[in-house]
Amino acid sequence: MKTIIQIVLWIACVGLGYLIYRSVTGPIEFNKVKVERFAKVVSNLKDIRNSQEAYKTVNGKYAKDFNSLITFVDTGKYVITQQRDSSYMEFDKVYQIDLLKEVKIIDTLGFVSVKDSLFKADDRYKSMMNVPGAPGGEKFEMKADIIEKSGYKAPVFEAKVEKNVILYDQPKDLLAKENAEIGVDEVNGNVITVGSLEEVSTSGNWPPIYDKKGEQ
Repeated sequence: MKTIIQIVLWIACVGLGYLIYRSVTGPIEFNKVKVERFAKVVSNLKDIRNSQEAYKTVNGKYAKDFNSLITFVDTGKYVITQQRDSSYMEFDKVYQIDLLKEVKIIDTLGFVSVKDSLFKADDRYKSMMNVPGAPGGEKFEMKADIIEKSGYKAPVFEAKVEKNVILYDQPKDLLAKENAEIGVDEVNGNVITVGSLEEVSTSGNWPPIYDKKGEQ
């Protein structure tokens, strides 16, 4: 009986030691996985934002779906213009004399491929709609709309993905805590998003650390 009790106690000690170990290392490992995966997701969202901004520059609005956006990147072109001042004399019927008229002339200098401008020889834009590492091939949710702000109609867009999709295989308790995060160095809330359907903004909700990672 004494031997059995010792074995049970030994197993209990090992189990308790493992739980203590996991309570310390679990959050550390979770944070490492989180930062690595979030950085990849943010990189895709930046590509989506850059492509959408180019689409709006040419079309005056944002693309409503990825097929339209990717086709635009493939075939779209920026118009390169130059503005210069000019003037000429024109007869004024009121004053019955020639008066100097000043005008601005916009010259078209050429065209630049959107694809070359944004991605050069890289074709990653063709898969920017896919959430990196998502087990089920999930895609970012993207919408575009026109909203009214201060009496003006403004185009807006939003692309987002839930943290649950990105951290699908992580401990549920740590994932629940992550979904409730609020802080200047964290991705607040339960989604990573860029743009807004309620405000005229193309900002993302990630902290500066992910911008710095992209610059390295």
